[in-house]
Amino acid sequence: MEEAAEKHKDYEGAKLGMWLFLATEFLLFVGPLLLYYAYRYRYAPGFASGSAELGLRLGTINTVVLLTSSLTMALAVSAVRKGMRGAGALLLCATIVLGIVFLLIKYIEWSAKIGHSIYPGSEKLASMEAGEALFFGLYYLMTGIHGLHVLGGVILLGVMLKMALSGSVNSEDYGPLE
Repeated sequence: MEEAAEKHKDYEGAKLGMWLFLATEFLLFVGPLLLYYAYRYRYAPGFASGSAELGLRLGTINTVVLLTSSLTMALAVSAVRKGMRGAGALLLCATIVLGIVFLLIKYIEWSAKIGHSIYPGSEKLASMEAGEALFFGLYYLMTGIHGLHVLGGVILLGVMLKMALSGSVNSEDYGPLE
């Protein structure tokens, strides 16, 4: 007679792994942010000029989208932990949609800049004064890294949604989602 394999659950190890992952995420983003602040101090007029060319409305909408997606994700985890599989799946779907909305808004922002010939390697960017050129270089670097991060999250959340719908992530085994 075959014995059913019992799934090993190590939530403390999983939490430690998540904290280590978050530490690497911090390191990924802190370098470009430090560069941004150092160059912003050194080239304040150029950075002010460059940032004035960005859309405040789209940036504000994207900030609200990101904050809302954090809320829907936290609520999804809470719902799954409480055994509310349907609500958890719905909230995961909402988080995925919000991630896609973020990426679409970023696409619109980038398209506008590219349409004005402001992109890495462009003649227009090369002809800008140093501060403004640095601003846009860092803008593309940081928003590109963040966009890839969000895209990876959307893909991973799709996997988590499938697991939640199949029942492999549930109130007794929610570690992968958390």
